[in-house]
Amino acid sequence: MSATSPAARLRDMLARPGLLLMPCCFDPWSARLIERAGFPLTFMSGFAVAAARHALPDTGLLSYAEMVDAGRAIAAAVRIPVIGDGDTGYGNALNVRRTVAGYAAAGFAAVMIEDQLAPKRCGHTEGKQVVAREEALLRLKAAVDEREAGADILILARTDARATDGLDEALARAKAFEDLGADIIFVEAPQNEAEMDAVCRATSRPNLANMIDGGATPVLPPARLEAMGFRIAAYPIALLAAATAAMEGALKDLAAGRMPRDVASFAHVRNVAGFDDYVAREKDYAQPSDGKTRP
Repeated sequence: MSATSPAARLRDMLARPGLLLMPCCFDPWSARLIERAGFPLTFMSGFAVAAARHALPDTGLLSYAEMVDAGRAIAAAVRIPVIGDGDTGYGNALNVRRTVAGYAAAGFAAVMIEDQLAPKRCGHTEGKQVVAREEALLRLKAAVDEREAGADILILARTDARATDGLDEALARAKAFEDLGADIIFVEAPQNEAEMDAVCRATSRPNLANMIDGGATPVLPPARLEAMGFRIAAYPIALLAAATAAMEGALKDLAAGRMPRDVASFAHVRNVAGFDDYVAREKDYAQPSDGKTRP
């Protein structure tokens, strides 16, 4: 295992104290902006990818191939670790193993595997169902087995059982995920601060808090999350929501016959896209003015 692999870098981050703030991305552009803003890692949100890439809801409509293709492009665009949304693993235990292997090969630092009944739904919407605990554990065992077989990737184990079977079942699943070897635990949608405290006490693994404005879980400031014991704070649709509002505002301006206001300059957009770096590197291969090739 490479000491500089995405998985190794994420593991090193989690070994140090403190809360990791993790805005979630939906394409290489948003991932690059997250990196340039100084955030240490990002997460490829299934909700955001479904919306931005296909204008579809996060209801299990995207395939493994679509998600791993989106992730490969994102991971190639940045140097920070990227966690990938692996949904339910896209099938049975052997599908889960293939998903873990494919996400590792695509450059992800970690893959999230959850216990919803396929087709899954966004964790903060109605109508979720989870599989029996035994099946959830088989999924997680398959993911861990693939990691142990050599896939250079961390396993983020998610349970949505709080909404369907109550907090006690969700915490029991979280503990069982830890016992099986999950690297990171994610109990989705605790409903108050007392439940969030209980999530952090349930296991000794790093816990992820999912912060969605208008969701089922209280949106708390980073200092409070860190004091509770959370290690990662995810913001899954913050950038997608901001981009939507900005584009709708720009379209209103254009419809009114004026150029959009409060937008990035053309020079800045070119810089983010890499034009400045390209021009600088292009000079390394410039033809001499006399037309002769230099050694």
